[in-house]
Amino acid sequence: MIQKLGQVMVYVDDQEAVARFWMEAVGFVEVSRFDNGQGFKYIEVAPPGKGVTSIVLHSREFVAKMAPELNLGAPSLLFFTEGLIALRSRLAGHGVAVGEIMEMPNGRSFNFPDVEGNYFAVLERS
Repeated sequence: MIQKLGQVMVYVDDQEAVARFWMEAVGFVEVSRFDNGQGFKYIEVAPPGKGVTSIVLHSREFVAKMAPELNLGAPSLLFFTEGLIALRSRLAGHGVAVGEIMEMPNGRSFNFPDVEGNYFAVLERS
């Protein structure tokens, strides 16, 4: 039986730039990093805290060579927050083109892109 979503794999062109985005603009922390010196490298980032789902940044080019059948597009991720306005301000302060706040049936939401143009959404539940 599945008990929890542990990691989300995101395939990117520039792992270092995307990791910096998540840590500097969003406030995530680096959980782990691996590089076998032969092309396989990943950087794992997550919100601070224990037991949270992490994002593992993989090289799109490397994964495409190793597993060409995989869908390498960005997943559609929805993050939850209890500080929507503060998070939106933080992202905007880092030059991120944040979307307008939208009223949803279950709270308020906005979207934002990472440095490679992959869009993500944030929801503050009501």
